Amino acid sequence: MSGILRPGQQYVSAVGDQGVSYGRVRPEGVDTRHGAILYLEDVVVSFDGFKAIKHLNLDISVGELRCIIGPNGAGKTTMMDVITGKTRPSSGTAYFGQSLDLTRMTEVEIAHAGIGRKFQRPTVFEQHSVFENLELAMKMDKRVGTTLFARLNSEQRDKIAAILQLIRLSGQAYRQAGLLSHGQKQWLEIGMLLIQEPQLILLDEPVAGMSDAETARTAELLNDLRGKHSIMVVEHDMGFVAEIAQQGVVTVLHEGAVLAQGTMQQVQSDEKVIEVYLGR
Repeated sequence: MSGILRPGQQYVSAVGDQGVSYGRVRPEGVDTRHGAILYLEDVVVSFDGFKAIKHLNLDISVGELRCIIGPNGAGKTTMMDVITGKTRPSSGTAYFGQSLDLTRMTEVEIAHAGIGRKFQRPTVFEQHSVFENLELAMKMDKRVGTTLFARLNSEQRDKIAAILQLIRLSGQAYRQAGLLSHGQKQWLEIGMLLIQEPQLILLDEPVAGMSDAETARTAELLNDLRGKHSIMVVEHDMGFVAEIAQQGVVTVLHEGAVLAQGTMQQVQSDEKVIEVYLGR
């Protein structure tokens, strides 16, 4: 793939009578004209000779909710580390849209370009209110003085209110985040990702440790986001996966490669998947 650009990189935007005009790559410039937002091709990750990822091929469409399942050690976390720039592949390619080469970008550049990741354990500002957590996460000038003293405008307040409603925390807006239940903290962190307007969201076991009621509400939340964001969900809870996969694609990883792929019904009936993961 040619014409690789990176966020912040200067490029020629126009040539005319006034000379050459330059622009800079911005997050909204991610090229998804071919319908896919993420491409992983022949990705290999080796740690001291051990291949955690073995020639992995994967692509996710714009607006798709993709579920990734597989046994422990299948390479799920390492795959997300490659996508977010935490781990460099030994070989292979990883693209965000058509032109952003993730293997040449830093973690900060990748986040700025529009990929957001939520880890299994919620990381919220526990001494601040739910509203303040969302305010701190909002895209704005992050210089200390500006962040501390700037007042939100009506558009920003409306945006936070919409996110609060979406994540089922409108009634908890001014409650200290540390007092929330485990599930509510998970929803808050998802809200903190959403308010930054990522184009691709990676969720690592979002319902781990949740009650049945919280798991059901999380499924509702992700189904609400379907089509509005491109989402990759790594999860072990098969009941939850069945709720959010619907007729979408489920990818099964095993020993660093794709073992099977298809609808939930198809992978559940796949003999290879039954043998190595689901059991009989």
